[in-house]
Amino acid sequence: MDADKVIEMQSVTTPTRSQAPRVLILGGTTEASEIARRLAARSDVTVISSLAGRVRQPRLPAGIVRVGGFGGAAGLISYLTNDNIGVVIDATHPYASKISGNAELACNTLRLPLIALERPPWEPNEHDCWYTVPDVQAAATMVNHKNNRVFLSIGRQELGAFSRCEDAWFLVRAIDEPADKMPAKSKLILQRGPFHLDDELQLFRNESISLIVSKNSGGTATYSKLEAARALKIPVVMIDRPLKHKIPTVARPEDVLLKLAEFL
Repeated sequence: MDADKVIEMQSVTTPTRSQAPRVLILGGTTEASEIARRLAARSDVTVISSLAGRVRQPRLPAGIVRVGGFGGAAGLISYLTNDNIGVVIDATHPYASKISGNAELACNTLRLPLIALERPPWEPNEHDCWYTVPDVQAAATMVNHKNNRVFLSIGRQELGAFSRCEDAWFLVRAIDEPADKMPAKSKLILQRGPFHLDDELQLFRNESISLIVSKNSGGTATYSKLEAARALKIPVVMIDRPLKHKIPTVARPEDVLLKLAEFL
């Protein structure tokens, strides 16, 4: 969503506390929603969550919700200044490196406190067969071979990297209809997590999946696909995370709240 098409919403159960310090959460993740829920129940802060607007019907967190882009680092600097933001919490997806870079630049420019949460990545165990690649282009090249039936679980933003794959067959799962061109041989299913192990096992068996492509998002909502891959001995092509932060990060919502208490 463009910066000039921003939607801002207010929970009717959480009125704005204009005199309280204003905390901006860059979110859209489970952890961001948890932080917003806990801060919205407090009287000593006003919490504003910013969602990128990439999902048509996002699950809205508690408190004030802002949906849409800022217009790069300069737009974020303007927003932080105009809305009198006192602290920024970056709880974005592990692969949302652009907004994290903009947040660091904006907060450094304005000398604002920035708390960065980075969800721990998944780690393979001894029964997993993972092939780690640096990006989606490398994953597309690796899996594009005849007789491969690939479960593609990377969201819808970077599907275009697989559009030139003409040999492999793909089962693509996304929340919303992709805007990018789909692979020549593919099937699309629209579903939102969390997903359960029994359902993933049945899906992979029904579609005769022989390879899985995933981002190393961490968390529990989609981990069952990796459990199913382990049980069925399906190799996983794991796309590595980008470098998001130059500052130290914390791993849990509880750690964010402790850091926030130091700044307040």
